[in-house]
Amino acid sequence: MTQPIRPATALIHGGVARSPHGETSEAIFLTSGFVYDDATQAEGTFTGAVEHYQYTRFGNPTIDALEQRLALLEGAEACRATATGMAAVHAALLCHLRAGDRVVASRALFGSCLWIVTTLLPRYGIEFELVDAPDMHAWRNALSRPTAMVLLETPSNPMLQMVDLAAVAALAHAAGALVVVDNVFATPLLQQPLRLGADVVVYSATKHMDGQGRVLGGAVLGKRQWIEETLQPFVRNTGPSLSPFNAWVLLKGLETLAIRVEAAGRSAALLADEAASHPAVAKVFYPSRPDHPQHDLAMRQMRGGGTLLTLEVAGGKPAAFAMLDALRLIAISNNLGDSRSLVTHPATTTHSRLTAEDRARLGITDGVVRLSIGLEDVQDLRADLLAGLDAAAGEGGATLPA
Repeated sequence: MTQPIRPATALIHGGVARSPHGETSEAIFLTSGFVYDDATQAEGTFTGAVEHYQYTRFGNPTIDALEQRLALLEGAEACRATATGMAAVHAALLCHLRAGDRVVASRALFGSCLWIVTTLLPRYGIEFELVDAPDMHAWRNALSRPTAMVLLETPSNPMLQMVDLAAVAALAHAAGALVVVDNVFATPLLQQPLRLGADVVVYSATKHMDGQGRVLGGAVLGKRQWIEETLQPFVRNTGPSLSPFNAWVLLKGLETLAIRVEAAGRSAALLADEAASHPAVAKVFYPSRPDHPQHDLAMRQMRGGGTLLTLEVAGGKPAAFAMLDALRLIAISNNLGDSRSLVTHPATTTHSRLTAEDRARLGITDGVVRLSIGLEDVQDLRADLLAGLDAAAGEGGATLPA
């Protein structure tokens, strides 16, 4: 096939390298090591003169297939898979940064990412500055000084704040920074940061890419030179290796990623509209809704609203807990991107380690609830969500219509 293939096709055919047996489904090379024909081949493999698999921590045919498929989907020159999403973030940062460097990061980061930036990096003499995601004036100020790296996520977890990727990337590059984007919420199907100026994209493949709550995995994507010369030595020698079995499961998950993201996104949009009219809901945050604070930017950067929506329930924590406890179909879990619909209360789970002041600055009130919409029939989800919101209204004192 000479012409470029479209994403849904790449998700099935990208990176396929069949063994001599001609299997339809990719083989699992569940091996830690590889053997050599002779001592000369072994020597050449270690010196780099011979191309041959050496050790699964360094490379494996099943993991290679996953990396090639993700690179094709993302429009990246190269990819390295990792054991988890946080291993991907950690490797992308630590492989590049040195003592004395400076990092500018969005304040709206996943809790573990924020810990790396604010707690781990300073231990190695790396300075950081946090910026409110939507505030371009703050980005300009922060990037008016030399900077080694910018780290951000857009849309953010859990408030779905957007960062203007093209504008921030231009400022970052002028400051000498490498731009790293956590693109988990959007997925590569709805947003491709590399095309908007980012240098590196990181994923928790545990989320939408697996999509069925089975395995952990992560990925780092970018230019081939940076991947091979900067990231690869770090990954080889520190060992955040993805297992071949998990790589195979993720390959199977990718085959249905396009239809899952599309279907879940349709349902999420409908449920966001439904929730907006309920008396128990003070605010709805969903990127494709016109009332999203950064709707225009979201629709310039993304091809859809995505599978996540966030509600602020009137009545605070008691009303939010009443809602979660009344749900029967939507399960309470801090995971996301699953075929099952999931819900969490960020203030007491994913963002509980932030101070109350920091949560308030991000808009994470005690009434905020994050929903990850799955593949159930949308009418069943609607009924379950309304039952939960009715319970929240009763707890929070809102008046239900007669």
